[in-house]
Amino acid sequence: MELFGHLTFALIAVSYLVRDIFILRLLSIIASMAGIVFNYFAPAEPLWLVINWNLAFIGVNLFQIGLSIYERRSISFSEEQTELYETLFQSFSPIEFLKLMRIGDWQQAVQGETLTEEGKDLERVMLLYSGQANVEVGAQPVNQLNDGDFIGEMSFFAGTPATATVKICSETARYLAWDKQALHAMLQRNPNIRFAMQSILGNDLTQKLKRSPPSLPPKESHL
Repeated sequence: MELFGHLTFALIAVSYLVRDIFILRLLSIIASMAGIVFNYFAPAEPLWLVINWNLAFIGVNLFQIGLSIYERRSISFSEEQTELYETLFQSFSPIEFLKLMRIGDWQQAVQGETLTEEGKDLERVMLLYSGQANVEVGAQPVNQLNDGDFIGEMSFFAGTPATATVKICSETARYLAWDKQALHAMLQRNPNIRFAMQSILGNDLTQKLKRSPPSLPPKESHL
């Protein structure tokens, strides 16, 4: 019976490492089931308080999984939205993701076009969907952005002017842009979206810092 006790806490620990909310809920259900078995057979008498609460947790997670499946089947994404959802925004529910998409604008850019300029106020947060862009600080290249990289997240977090200049270096590029004020307002109204977005932007920032030259100060690694 001890195996079920260990399994319960092991699955809970693993769930903290999972980013996909669907898998997290499945792990929680299995952990609760193992907890029920342990608390029924291991003690001299079944611990009904613990068992009943685990049953309640299973019910809540099953309801949320069912709701998530319904949302995914009832909501249709474009090809671009599907790719973004499956690669970057898995922590969002389909409805939350659509809310984010509705306040964004798809834009096209050509080689040499400047998306941000060092030291100037930045009114947008951008996500590079296709193409490449160079990051420059003091007219010196310091990094390169590829599809899936955000532009302007540091300025958005800190409320400061752009810390670097970003120019498109591929022949063409396509990106999604959000007005900073509109994005901030939506995140304030939707705490779940805010936490998920902060996690995504924070991870993006971390990945860029890893790619930047070690001699550069952190703030100059990208926007």
